[in-house]
Amino acid sequence: MSFSALVSTTYEDQAPPPAPHLYTALADLGHELHFTEYLRTRMPLPDQAEALRLSDKAPLLQILRVTTGNEDKPLALEEFQLPGDDLEISYPL
Repeated sequence: MSFSALVSTTYEDQAPPPAPHLYTALADLGHELHFTEYLRTRMPLPDQAEALRLSDKAPLLQILRVTTGNEDKPLALEEFQLPGDDLEISYPL
């Protein structure tokens, strides 16, 4: 199933390209892209702790990135899960 934003494009009958190529494709369609990230820490589920090789007491950092386009229409959602016990994130202001 394709993104509604990709209907009537060369991507309609195929899986959307991965980021960052998805961003290029959406911009080429005339979307002005905006990104909002939601960050939170939480304790991982057992399978997440195993996959990330986390200790029993290490938190998980979860980042959800929502990409919106024209008229604030949601176009993409990405989720990142990272070990949060030895992590630093910086953002320019």
